[in-house]
Amino acid sequence: MAKGIEIRTSPHLKRVMSVDKIMRTVVLALLPICAFSVYQFGLSALLLLTTTTAVAVLTEWFFARASGKGNTVSDWSVVITGLLLGLTLPPGFPLWMAAVAAFVGVALGKALFGGLGYNVMNPALVGRAFVQAAFPVAITTWTPAFAPGRFAELIPSTLTLPFMQPIPVADWVAGLQMDGWTGATPLAIQKFQHIELPASDVFTGMIAGSAGETSALLILICGLWLAWQRMLDIRIPLSVLAGAALMALPFWLLDPGHYPSPWFVLSSGGLMLAAWFMASDMVASPVTARGAIIYGLFIGMLTVVIRLFGGLVEGVMYAILIGNAVGPLISSWTQPRVYGATKKAKESE
Repeated sequence: MAKGIEIRTSPHLKRVMSVDKIMRTVVLALLPICAFSVYQFGLSALLLLTTTTAVAVLTEWFFARASGKGNTVSDWSVVITGLLLGLTLPPGFPLWMAAVAAFVGVALGKALFGGLGYNVMNPALVGRAFVQAAFPVAITTWTPAFAPGRFAELIPSTLTLPFMQPIPVADWVAGLQMDGWTGATPLAIQKFQHIELPASDVFTGMIAGSAGETSALLILICGLWLAWQRMLDIRIPLSVLAGAALMALPFWLLDPGHYPSPWFVLSSGGLMLAAWFMASDMVASPVTARGAIIYGLFIGMLTVVIRLFGGLVEGVMYAILIGNAVGPLISSWTQPRVYGATKKAKESE
């Protein structure tokens, strides 16, 4: 007997891929970055990541239960939010502030808009933007990497209670007898002193910085693995990096003693982590091919503009949040023409 042909309308399912499977794969890609963060900064980084993830999960559970949606924690998306948030914070960030950031990120950045699939902006960056404004001193207080005894004791500011002052970082570092510690990140040193740290140290992560943003090499490997698993649109991170490099290149050629090189721009700060794991957010990024490229270029270029000419040392967080805001417009402007429709017919619609 001849087999019948079944005709259906699009979209056509190419492979079985559930939301929870996608999210679990992203979590797996983040685990090596988390492990390096703990190796680099010790117990404080471990507690920081645990706190942001646990509070994010509890906040998601509370709002899902209050709204009658059932258990939404099982899709693993909120775990990604908690891990990414922790990776963007300083390793010695007080845990109570990290808890506030996680609560705000999930409550205001996700639950307020209806949960997964409805959030306008990346929830982890919403939480970080809140504490950036609320606790500017704590979020710009850095501690050295690979400190002696980091697995035996905590960074003093980790367990600081509200309205209390921790031991000054300079005094703590002096007690560790670490020579050459400047108390600044590579981005701050370049911006204010116009000195670029060795490219190898910046690229591999032998520097101070946020808990999970230091090793551009490791982040790149994990991001490429995620792209190989087809869990992100690779056009977005590549466009972000290309936009940042293209924007930095003319300034560096004009005055290399004052402006950073494109290589330093790509390797330093949170650009690499943001490009691969935040800008590529499936919900908050454009859905069209051309839109993804425009969106990525916009974020990369805006990051460099903020870094070079803004008051902040880092700019990728605000660049992505602004990119999230204009993402729907980019998708609308770059919609492909319907097959068989004329340009005139499309305009009349």
